[in-house]
Amino acid sequence: MILATVKKNRRPSARTLLLKGFDSKGFRFFTNYESRKSQEINVNIFGALVFNWKNISVQVRIEGKISKLSRQASIAYFKNRPRLSQLSAWASPQSQVIPDRKFLINKVKFYEDKFKNGIVPCPPHWGGYILKPDYIDFIFLQINRLHDRFTYRKKGSHWKIERVAP
Repeated sequence: MILATVKKNRRPSARTLLLKGFDSKGFRFFTNYESRKSQEINVNIFGALVFNWKNISVQVRIEGKISKLSRQASIAYFKNRPRLSQLSAWASPQSQVIPDRKFLINKVKFYEDKFKNGIVPCPPHWGGYILKPDYIDFIFLQINRLHDRFTYRKKGSHWKIERVAP
């Protein structure tokens, strides 16, 4: 999925992330809380997601508020990550300038040694977010560009559904 946020200077910023789950509460992803995207979320709690499935001609756009998941939810997910991904969460100062790739390799080695006799705990600077949607836009692409498009807008506890022009 693509996650779009807004920087302090009101410039948009987007990146590809891995969706790690969704339900009626929202869409979950995990990251370093010191990363650029986390800093942007701290400044503006609104974000947007885009899913584009070209092979089935469907695009879904989602907007809403982003908030941190509970520490317990972040720890539970972290426990199920592959060990190397756990070590990388400790090793990578995400979004920070580093001297070279060897820097990261050495940091991973350091944490491999540090945690060699046990489980890798969830770093305090790492965890999850949930985007709680209040707007969803489904676009079913057509060859003639007259796409079928439906928007869902949250109104209290209900969703208002409208067909809109492409």
